[in-house]
Amino acid sequence: MAELLVIRHGQASFGAENYDVLSDLGRAQARAAGEWLRSMDWTPDRIVTGTLNRQIDTAVEMGFAPVPEEHAGLNEYDFSNLLEARFKGDIPDLVKGDRKVHFRTLRETVFAWQRDEIDDPYETWTTFVERVEAARAFSVDTDAKKVLVVSSGGVIGQLVAASLGAPASHMMNLNLQIKNAAMTRFMFSGSLFSLNEFNATPHYATPQGAALMSYS
Repeated sequence: MAELLVIRHGQASFGAENYDVLSDLGRAQARAAGEWLRSMDWTPDRIVTGTLNRQIDTAVEMGFAPVPEEHAGLNEYDFSNLLEARFKGDIPDLVKGDRKVHFRTLRETVFAWQRDEIDDPYETWTTFVERVEAARAFSVDTDAKKVLVVSSGGVIGQLVAASLGAPASHMMNLNLQIKNAAMTRFMFSGSLFSLNEFNATPHYATPQGAALMSYS
């Protein structure tokens, strides 16, 4: 059996004009993940990322040798666009500035998206599911035995939910749990694909490492 190890990107820049930039903490998280994997003698034969800067830069900070390949199916869903569509361009100020309201609204908005209750989204829920599956298939179409993927919380939540045959809503419940630079592991061989480990952060399991933990 081969391994597909999916890492969520390090912390990005919440609240900044450009969210798609790793924070200093995010870079430290990525380095810690890479260092822990090397200490376990786990070195990828292949690396695949989405096309977002925070995903690509996380792979770079991890410091492994294979040149990353890119697949846009690993990109996060565009929550800003979904908000614009849901609120018809008039997004409440609290959604933009209050973290608790922001993430509660994120959950409600994704559930509405899954039920096709948002008019004219940038992509449908079905399209999202299909592109994530295409990215998964691309990543496991290989002779490599250790594949490292760097993606985002929504994609990882969908990969896990799909592997378990769980309802669509379960994707969002998983999404909101996933820590920055957390590790989710799958085993694969031919048509077999199964979850082995979810949202693990052994690289944070020291007093120094615990200071690196974040969720957004």
